[in-house]
Amino acid sequence: MPTVTINGKSVTIADGLTIIQACEIANVEVPRFCYHERLAIAGNCRMCLVEVEGMPPKPVASCAMPATEGMKIHTDTPMVKKAREGVMEFLLANHPLDCPICDQGGECDLQDQAYQYGSGKSHYHEQKRAVQDKNMGPLVKTQMTRCIQCTRCIRFIEDVAGTTELGAVNRGENMEITTYLDQNIKSELSGNIIDLCPVGALTSKPYAFKARSWELNKTETIDIMDAVGSNIRIDSRGIEVMRILPRLNEEINEEWISDKTRFCYDGLKYQRLDKPYVKREGGLQSASFEQAYKAIVEVVKAVNPSEIAVLSGQLSSAEENFALKKICEKLGIKNFDCRLSGEKLSATDSASYLFNTKISGIEEADACLLIGTNPRKDAPILNVRLRKRFLSKKLKVFAIGVDVDLTYAYENLGSDLSELRNVDLSAYKNPMLILGHDVITRADGAEVLNLAKKIAEKSGMIRADWNGFNFLSKSTGLLNGLTAGFVGSSNVEEILKKCASKEIKIVILHAVDDEIDFKKLKDSFVIYLGTHGDRGAHVADVILPTAAYSEKTATYINLEGRAQTTARAVFAPGEAKEDWKIFTELAQEFGFDLGTKPDFAELLKTIWIKSSEANGDFSDEKIAAKNFDFYLTNPIARASRTLNKCSAELK
Repeated sequence: MPTVTINGKSVTIADGLTIIQACEIANVEVPRFCYHERLAIAGNCRMCLVEVEGMPPKPVASCAMPATEGMKIHTDTPMVKKAREGVMEFLLANHPLDCPICDQGGECDLQDQAYQYGSGKSHYHEQKRAVQDKNMGPLVKTQMTRCIQCTRCIRFIEDVAGTTELGAVNRGENMEITTYLDQNIKSELSGNIIDLCPVGALTSKPYAFKARSWELNKTETIDIMDAVGSNIRIDSRGIEVMRILPRLNEEINEEWISDKTRFCYDGLKYQRLDKPYVKREGGLQSASFEQAYKAIVEVVKAVNPSEIAVLSGQLSSAEENFALKKICEKLGIKNFDCRLSGEKLSATDSASYLFNTKISGIEEADACLLIGTNPRKDAPILNVRLRKRFLSKKLKVFAIGVDVDLTYAYENLGSDLSELRNVDLSAYKNPMLILGHDVITRADGAEVLNLAKKIAEKSGMIRADWNGFNFLSKSTGLLNGLTAGFVGSSNVEEILKKCASKEIKIVILHAVDDEIDFKKLKDSFVIYLGTHGDRGAHVADVILPTAAYSEKTATYINLEGRAQTTARAVFAPGEAKEDWKIFTELAQEFGFDLGTKPDFAELLKTIWIKSSEANGDFSDEKIAAKNFDFYLTNPIARASRTLNKCSAELK
């Protein structure tokens, strides 16, 4: 480990670090535009110049120069100061005076560094160059005259997203950043280049001219658009969410988020349910919560508990599932389930429905078997980790039932179940497998799950220091329901059959807008709790408006079994209430108390339950991941005008 001297202070660093990284360890600030710790080194901007004793008498680009033993580095000498002023003068020579109308104003690296390191004057009086704006789709707004050619966007799209859609054309003063053949960016992670751009060349198109950064209230919270549980920051003004940005979490999303996470926020204000409704005289009419509660109590008390069913959806939190289960137990209801697609999972076997390797644990794996999953759409942030590990040349990827571009190479083993029986990864040190959500919704899903467990056991994936068995859930609601034990005596298929045959007369839907056949509920009395006037509300007889994830404090379990809590950024619209409050008030109407919430950390302790020796009957169906519209997977996303534009562009 070399020891270097920075501004007279000695510091010991790890082998292979560059001078700029050594300066960060020593808490010495070095300005930069092109350098980013998660991207390949480019050395374009030259803003990070420093002076190194014993080298030729000229500044050195600290991002590209390795730090070696005994090196004496200076970051504040007159030579460095003059060099940085010169670089800044070059960068500003063609940069337009757009600050008053630029969306990057107030959080612009160029503004900050021009103030800190610029000379305050320019020798250039020539006309500034102009560059034609590019159309990169409905998400990224371009003002390419402002571009300083740092190439961060190109390196992100190529190295991290893996779609190779951006590049530079021409040379020198005529250099421009553009998309391939002027097409829209199709990556599910394209919004991250907005954060990476150090100037106002790439900004958010939906957010354009809407607000200034200093006007916004900033709330640190959790995303629930998929099961990853990305850490995010919601910026709001008044009662409106203005934008969503990523928050650093090395163990989950690093500093990236998917486009669905970033741009779903306008769906929080459209098609919202803001007051209770009760069906009277053949139509829904607005009512008070008290009237709605009385209508519910009246119909529930008029039937036998065996004639009532309760379903929990993909946006339900852990507390909400627990409270709903308590209500079922108190009322004697045994028909309840959270496995809306018929997932063959057991609530008592948490190791079978969690991503046991952990997201960050992917970086320790040397082999990965994908079984009927497309992680690029199911969990784009998790796919980024797989690609990152693959690019390190330390991960070999195999796939069964996968025939799509995952942004990295994999060995396709076909789509027959017989191929799965022959898989053996015992030759690898830390093998892992990822079982897709769609595979366990098959009729033989339980048998496929058991077979996957056998592969994990025979390949040495289950050890005290390593668990390579992983299930990739598409929604956090399923994980919340299973963790809370929201699985009754009848599954969803049986409940829907009983509804069609009129054995079940009342159905309570909590955030259920997808995956079930709503036509089978036409003869049932439907009580719907949700945020949007979506599919569930269309069949309801009583509607209770609830708060979205940005409007409440609730616990959500992510795919690796991590319990995370959302924070309220804005208030729910109109009379809508937080779900737990509705359940508490409803319980009081029935005359009982829900008690305290459980310790989810205790519930999430995983114990590996060995595979069964018996081999069940397998169907002849090919293993495959179902195709779906990535942008429109839940009621919030479907209400978003931005994500609907993305969906239309994709088609």
